[in-house]
Amino acid sequence: MPDRMEELPGTSRSKIMVTPRQALAEAATYVESRIAGPPQVGVVLGSGLMHLATLLEASTKLSYAAIPHFPISHVKGHQGALYVGKLGTQSVACLAGRVHGYEGCAPERVVFGARLLAQLGCRVVLLTNAAGAVTRDFPQGTLMLITDHLNLTGSNPLIGWDEGCPQFVDMTDAYDHRLRRLAMKCAAQVSVELREGVYAGLSGPSYETPAEVRMLAQLGASAVGMSTVHETIALRDLGVRVLGLSCITNAAAGIEGCVLDHEHVQAIANSLGNKLESLFDCLVRRISEDT
Repeated sequence: MPDRMEELPGTSRSKIMVTPRQALAEAATYVESRIAGPPQVGVVLGSGLMHLATLLEASTKLSYAAIPHFPISHVKGHQGALYVGKLGTQSVACLAGRVHGYEGCAPERVVFGARLLAQLGCRVVLLTNAAGAVTRDFPQGTLMLITDHLNLTGSNPLIGWDEGCPQFVDMTDAYDHRLRRLAMKCAAQVSVELREGVYAGLSGPSYETPAEVRMLAQLGASAVGMSTVHETIALRDLGVRVLGLSCITNAAAGIEGCVLDHEHVQAIANSLGNKLESLFDCLVRRISEDT
């Protein structure tokens, strides 16, 4: 069955009626006409992590507002630009910022950027985020390698994506085990401590209550945030291998009794810059060893 027709917001152009697949194809055509060749590795940067995009060499910067149909985030700390450049021999496409469901975006809009990375040619995508620790075992400033996730958003980006032909995607190895092994090797190489844990994705925008945090701990979560899970599902549907990395910027509600604040989240994520840069550089340069 054909894609449904709908109005797609979040673009600088006037609203037009197109299918989600048409919108994605138009965005890819625009980007491809402005870059030297298809990127091999994709990266999505979360709150406070925008500076990592500047590590790319000879990069082309495209504002989300210029890319047809691309959703634009209005959350502070999300720059809103696609960078395509080199890191060593790797061609990299880096999304500096993402949109979230709590901004009023439907799941298919939340994952538009991730699907665009796949459409451009990325077969591996590194997803990053800022997250709150659910237990005291993950103190502020910890870098957490995501081993699995809990999708507690109440939605899924695959619903309605293929009308009449739902995709039953295997999520057993959602966060690729070989890429995780490579990440641990890189962490050891650059002397960065990297912990492993489960990420719980909730809808937001309110932070979790202490009771909800206790529930998440009982469910096996190590950290909680408001992104990543939908992108992972969409990418696995497309056969793209995913690596997830959380920056633990705060303790979740009820852990330490502190007031939760987005400015604080950004500040802590920024403070992890040197650690992240070293790990990011090593990972991207060595990903070809495992692809």
